[in-house]
Amino acid sequence: MLPTIISLGASVPMVKIFLNSGANSAGLQSMPVALVDLLANSMGSVWAWVSPIVGIFGAFLSGATTFSNMMFSGLQYSVADNVGMNHAMALALQGIGANAGNMMSVMNVVAAATVVGMAGRESEIIRKTMPIALGYALVAGTIAAIWGGF
Repeated sequence: MLPTIISLGASVPMVKIFLNSGANSAGLQSMPVALVDLLANSMGSVWAWVSPIVGIFGAFLSGATTFSNMMFSGLQYSVADNVGMNHAMALALQGIGANAGNMMSVMNVVAAATVVGMAGRESEIIRKTMPIALGYALVAGTIAAIWGGF
């Protein structure tokens, strides 16, 4: 249980730091705002495919779909606004990606591996689930691009 407790204990502060990074004495942009600027300028034309990958990344790092959505929904909305994409579509792709990433989130894999006696084989589990999550994101992004998310 110790690895699970450590993983969970690290994810909540990470989300809070990410969301509140704009409150600083240097007057720097918050991390989400800086990411929006970068992503909208560099990947706007392919955002339908990138959007669910952002959700996967958030769930993988934070350990939960909810945390991923808390961290990146504002980013998704802002990028969609900047590139002319339907807001609901971008947020749906975030949720789809976060759900896909949840299957290989570090916290879930550590907990499941511990329960079934596979502790120490977490990287093997993640390697096998990653292509499935990415395929799921690719299909969702393709449907969104065809449907006309822009």
